[in-house]
Amino acid sequence: MAKDTEEAAQRFQGLDTWRTSELLEALWSSQSRAAAACLSALPVLGKGVDAAAERLSSGRGRLVYSGAGSSGLLAALDACELGPTFGWPTSRLSILLAGGLDLARGIDGGAEDDEGAGRSRIRDLRPGPEDVVVGVSASGNSVFTVGIVDEARRHGALTLAISSLADAPLVRAAEYGVVVPTGAEVLAGSTRLGAGTAQKVMLNLFSTAVMVRLGLVFDNLMCNVQPENAKLRQRCASIISRIAGVGEDAAAKALDRYGDIKRAVLGLAGLSENEVDATLTRAGGNLRVALSTLAPRGDRGPCPR
Repeated sequence: MAKDTEEAAQRFQGLDTWRTSELLEALWSSQSRAAAACLSALPVLGKGVDAAAERLSSGRGRLVYSGAGSSGLLAALDACELGPTFGWPTSRLSILLAGGLDLARGIDGGAEDDEGAGRSRIRDLRPGPEDVVVGVSASGNSVFTVGIVDEARRHGALTLAISSLADAPLVRAAEYGVVVPTGAEVLAGSTRLGAGTAQKVMLNLFSTAVMVRLGLVFDNLMCNVQPENAKLRQRCASIISRIAGVGEDAAAKALDRYGDIKRAVLGLAGLSENEVDATLTRAGGNLRVALSTLAPRGDRGPCPR
């Protein structure tokens, strides 16, 4: 089993002679199997999500993503999307990639063999019990990533690993080992394919579920989206309209006045600007909790759910 992702599967011999339609069907099938294989890892992932949300709920803990090669790039992509999607602050986010990220140079393949660099970079962050460190490696053998996860756990941080092999150093180093057995790749050893798809799926699930548990989502709406461009401004107005039960013109005006979705919704509920901020502070920034504290009052504006 230790060589699953590196094995040259017999069924794909002669791949370079196949018709394009056959080649694409084989690649599609491998992607589908990889996504389906994620189901077996959900129980462990769920425990990791709950533990991570508990650590991060203090408002001080950081999310740290780490990896090498294509696994590291997938981890970095997930990290970079947290701000625009959920309003996650950059001060509470770190990305540790083997060799760093230089798009002009590309991936530094040899950097993943430097365990000392991984340990040094996580120590520089001074990890502690409120932090959550995620390590991603298809084989689970990237010593750079293993060093980060092991060192972070030694300092009390919550650690989670995503890998395709159960008995891998990265999985053993982490408190929560999320294993998706994707097996042999269509191209032997090219873990950017099936294993990469599984990693992307699990990263999506992990970060989205953590953000939901932290109250950064209302119903299935991204209530922390910031109106940074015309498209996002329209999205924010639409979300305000749905939550507050007002027309989009009124929602857009409230967005102009209050600056973000949560403050606009509470303002439309009849709170003054000072009351809006105080209510959100008492609710820990959670819009649903804030709305639940509003007593019915005849002179309020629209009544959000």
